[in-house]
Amino acid sequence: QVQLVESGGGLVQAGGSLRLSCAASVRPFSRYVMGWFRQAPGKEREFVGAISWSGGSMYYTDSVKGRFTISKDNAKNTLYLQMNSLNPEDTAVYYCAVSSVLHTIGAITATAEKYDYWGQGTQVTVSS
Repeated sequence: QVQLVESGGGLVQAGGSLRLSCAASVRPFSRYVMGWFRQAPGKEREFVGAISWSGGSMYYTDSVKGRFTISKDNAKNTLYLQMNSLNPEDTAVYYCAVSSVLHTIGAITATAEKYDYWGQGTQVTVSS
């Protein structure tokens, strides 16, 4: 059974930074496209970014480009989301996800239905 466990969320002031982690039990970790999504209260789940199985390619939604960075450590089976210059609009529950059907990085990775497994989410709150 695949398990994804996010951590690293919390309360931060606008302009601050947080790094989220996602520990994954999926095997082999290095062979899956992985993504980050978020959901704010009263809003639909939103794509944040995705990373290729090798970690060499990333794709981000426009609102986080230049501020967020996705990375992965295949040796530790862990996915990361470094978030800088946070603003209150970034407040949401953040989810990591794994796709067994995606093989390339691009706009298609923004489709939540392409992901098979999801974590339980971690809350990020940015105060103004």
